[in-house]
Amino acid sequence: MPALAQLATVVIDCADPGSLAEFYQAVTGWHVVYSDADCVHLGDGGPVLFGFQRVQGYQPPGWPDPAKHAHLDFKVADVARTVERLLAIGATKPAFQPGGEEWVVLADPEGHLFCLAADA
Repeated sequence: MPALAQLATVVIDCADPGSLAEFYQAVTGWHVVYSDADCVHLGDGGPVLFGFQRVQGYQPPGWPDPAKHAHLDFKVADVARTVERLLAIGATKPAFQPGGEEWVVLADPEGHLFCLAADA
C-alpha cells in the first residue's frame, strides 16, 4: 500500500524550547536547523526532525500514569554510562523502572519520558 504521508517532524511541547533543544542536542548529536522565540528544530540531514514548541502553562506527563503518552526510545552502546552522563546534564531517573535489565526510563529536564536500551 503506498504511503499516505511522510513523517517530517516529531514535535515536543515544552516551556523552554531552547533549553530542551540543547538537552536533545547532547543526546542525539543533531544540530539546530531552525530556531525562533517559540520553536527550535534539530536535525541530522535526514528526513525527520525533532521540534520543540513553546506551550504556555506546559505541564509534564506523570509517571507512572495509566493515561497513554508518547515517549522516545534510544539505543546506546553503554546504558549505565549514558544514564550517568544524561543525569549530569539535567535528566532525571524516575523510581518506577519497568524495564528490569532491558531498558532504563529517564525524563528530560521538562519531564518528557524516554528510554535507553543497549544497542545489541
